[in-house]
Amino acid sequence: MLEQLLQYDTELFVYLNALGSESWDGLWLIITNKWSFVPLYTILLFLIYKKIGLKPMLIMIVIIVLMITFTDQITNVVKRSVLRFRPCACDEIKETIRFIADYCSTNRSFFSGHASNSMAAAVFGGLVLRPYFKNLIFLLLFWSFLVAYSRIYVGVHFPLDIFCGMSFGALSGVLFYKINKKVQNRFISE
Repeated sequence: MLEQLLQYDTELFVYLNALGSESWDGLWLIITNKWSFVPLYTILLFLIYKKIGLKPMLIMIVIIVLMITFTDQITNVVKRSVLRFRPCACDEIKETIRFIADYCSTNRSFFSGHASNSMAAAVFGGLVLRPYFKNLIFLLLFWSFLVAYSRIYVGVHFPLDIFCGMSFGALSGVLFYKINKKVQNRFISE
């Protein structure tokens, strides 16, 4: 059954990856670059600062750093445990796929760190700012989906890697949102 699931996953990857075209490659390379969204993170931190103030924002930055570290490190532990090759390194398909990333990383594929980290940030930021901007979370989730899909587009992750990474990221975002609330209540109410 697992072999069949992985086969379907590979077939879906090949289909989705083949939808790309050279005219869109530049955009997807920008989307997949983790540094491209520093302006978005800066805007979110500015909104948080304007809505809740400096001290709560500084506490929140510590929580965010812990969340991204946690999400990233758990992703790496899973990658080292599962040992699934990236599509660009799979001998069966690597000659037929569109691989446009800068390089095919030697670390493994399952699950996507880009997907987990972007989803954790989207869920956390969306929940924190929900009282002030009710629909912002939908925009952030759409952004996270684009980042995750970019990993298929450039040829470095299978759809199952993306789905599991996004699921783990969403859980991490909710967990650290709850941790943030407890910490904020403890230190801000004093």
